[in-house]
Parts: sequence; C-alpha cells; structure tokens
Amino acid sequence: MIPGIYTLTELQQRIASNPDQWRPLVFTNGCFDLIHAGHVRYLQVARGLGRSLVVGLNSDESVRMLKPAASGFPARPIILESQRAEVLAALKPVDAVVIFAEPTAIHLIEALQPDIYVKGGDYSLNTLPETPAIQAYGGQIELINIEVPSSTTAIIKRILGK
Repeated sequence: MIPGIYTLTELQQRIASNPDQWRPLVFTNGCFDLIHAGHVRYLQVARGLGRSLVVGLNSDESVRMLKPAASGFPARPIILESQRAEVLAALKPVDAVVIFAEPTAIHLIEALQPDIYVKGGDYSLNTLPETPAIQAYGGQIELINIEVPSSTTAIIKRILGK
C-alpha cells in the first residue's frame, strides 16, 4: 500500500476519526495524466484554502470515457491510474488521493462533503456538473485561474509534432 492513496471507505473513516486534521477539507478532481507545472501550482493554491487537500483521481476507465482516442491522437490515459495516484500522493500539497470510476466526482462529493470544492478557472458554476451536489449541502466552490498555461493535451501534441 502506498501512503496517501485510499479507498473512499478508508478516507471517510480517517476523516471521521480525526476531523480536526482534515477540516476544512478541500477537494478537487481530475485525470492528472501527465503532471506538469500547471497542475502543481493549481494543487498548491487549492491546498492553501483549507487544512487538507483530497484529490479525486479519474480511473483509467473514466479517463477513456472522457478523453477517447481521436484521429492521430493516442488513447488516454497515457499513465496508468496506479502510477498517477502514486505521483499525486507524493506531492507536498496533497494529503489524500482516492480513485473513482464515474465520469464526474458527484458520488465522492456526496460521500465526503468537502468544505471547499476547487476546479480550474476554465469552468463556471453553470458548466460544472458537480455544482448542484456541492450546493445541496452548503459547500463552497472556488474556481482557480491556472498560472501556467500548460495542458496535457498540448504536451502530447508537442511530442507528436502536431
């Protein structure tokens, strides 16, 4: 077992047994396929909003649903979920990683009820599928502008010379 990577049940038990260590809990989610400086800065800012940062990581299956292969473009994810989780868990701002198989993090949000939900500034409350789940229990949503204009898709395109 790799420290910092939990099942949902394990994470719920840890939070319940020591809420002062975890709350206010900040939650974000994503594919995090090829970690880059934009990801790191985003996670640093997110972590600064609370006492702990939990990252919901899309499983390989859900990444394939969200980012299917396109003409001349490889199937995603590039990196397997176990390795993506290990890299995320090793990052200083991240307190916990939980892998989920659904295309959205709504189930995790309903189960964990984070105090603050964080997504990139390229989203709005209207385009974020998780918004109703957060609002249902009175959680806060923070949209963070990404400081480094970098993306996994752009990195893959550059590697492929596209």
